[in-house]
Parts: sequence; structure tokens; C-alpha cells
Amino acid sequence: MSSTNPTAFDAFAPDYDATFTHTRLGQMLRPRVWRHLAAAFAPGQHVLELACGTGEDAVWLAQQGVRVTATDGSAEMVAKAKAKAEAEVIVEQVSLQDIIAGHFEQVFDGVYSNFGGLNTKDDWRPLAKALAKIVRPGGKVVLVPMGPFCPWEILWHLGHGQVKTAFRRFGGQAIARIGGAGIPIWYPPARRLQADFSPWFRHLRTESLELWTPPSYLGHLVDRWPGFFERLNRFEAKTAHITKGWGDHYICILEKLIADSR
Repeated sequence: MSSTNPTAFDAFAPDYDATFTHTRLGQMLRPRVWRHLAAAFAPGQHVLELACGTGEDAVWLAQQGVRVTATDGSAEMVAKAKAKAEAEVIVEQVSLQDIIAGHFEQVFDGVYSNFGGLNTKDDWRPLAKALAKIVRPGGKVVLVPMGPFCPWEILWHLGHGQVKTAFRRFGGQAIARIGGAGIPIWYPPARRLQADFSPWFRHLRTESLELWTPPSYLGHLVDRWPGFFERLNRFEAKTAHITKGWGDHYICILEKLIADSR
């Protein structure tokens, strides 16, 4: 099992909100994920966030009355998240590997991970097994990884003569440039992710995210034609259950089984 060292994301932390969270594209996409989080988690529940980044989702959930323990392996991301955190948000420096190793003993009402937090690993079954021990039966898990089929990425790089980059996700592992460093990233197909979680979690729904809108590194296109991409985003929101695991990201929703096959 391989994984990316979470400290690699320290260099990305200072600019993350400026380059994604507060951009037109980021503000277009997050509400689509938030609708699923609001449906999955009720006020008063206590949920665990994996790879929380700068804490934007945790703060929003706390404003809805949900208690959040937000975790990330990057010290700089944790510092950013703590600066935003409200009373209902606990922020801890805990990596995915720490969680697999059994860092938490308490039981949570659910778990979520947004915008590629799971793409730092190449095997998701150990994480699923670990989460099964700390999520109550019936608890929801909302995962938003980057998927292997991103038409925007393929067409953009083919149009610029970058054939290898256009199809980099199909090889399973690719090198992402973050903070000037090359970081290994893996792209789980939706069926693979569902299969890795299936002994302990029931799959409820998968929806595409960023199929018709470009990846964040092409966010300047959204700034140039915001109205056009807002219409495409609204169209995708209505059809995402059909296009499922396609797009730069996809949303996968699971439910902890009452009885599992551990």
C-alpha cells in the first residue's frame, strides 16, 4: 500500500483558499457538496472529516449545528483550519495513515472527505476497514475523490499537444504539481472505491462533480465566462446521478452496515 506524505501539502496551504476556495469555481462547486453533507448529517451529530484542508467544509457544517472533528496530516493545513474553526469544530493533525492505525477509539455519526483527500492513497480498503470500527451503524460516509475520467483534462491537454498529460489518470498514478513539488496521486474509479468499502458500507449514490466545469487549474476559464459555466454547473447538478463517476471529482455516498463481513 502506497501513500503520499501529507507534509507535501504544507506548501499548498498558504494559497489554497485564494486559488480554489474563494474562486468562482470553488464557490460554484462547494454548495453542491454541502447539499449532500446537509442531507447526510443532522444537527447535534458528531462527524469526522478526513483531509480537511483549510477547514472550509467543517466551518460550514458547524454553522448547521453539526459537531466536527476535522483532521489533516499537513501541519500548515491544520493551522489554517484552526484559524477558522468555531466552537463546534475540533481540528487535529491526524493523517489517513494514523486513522488506519487506529488513532480514534470513539464512535462518530458519520465521516466525510471533500475534494481529493482520498487521492493520496492507492488502496482504500484498509481505510474503509478502519472507518467501519468508528462509524455507528447507519452512519453516512460522503467521499469526494478525483476520478480517472476527466474529459476537460483530456481535451485541454490534447489541444495543447500534451498527450501524456491528457491521459495521465488512466495509468492509476500520476504526479501532481503542488507547491512546486511533484506529488504522487491515485485516481480510484467509482466502482473500485465502492468495492473497497463494500464489506462494511452499503453504496447509496454516486454523482459526477466537475464534468462540465473545468478542473481548478483551468479556473481562469470560469472567471472569463462565469454565466456560461454556472448554467453548465446547474445542468450537471440535475444530471449528475446519470454521469456518476465521470468528471474531475465525483461524490460517493455510503452507509455503514448494521452487520458487516469483517
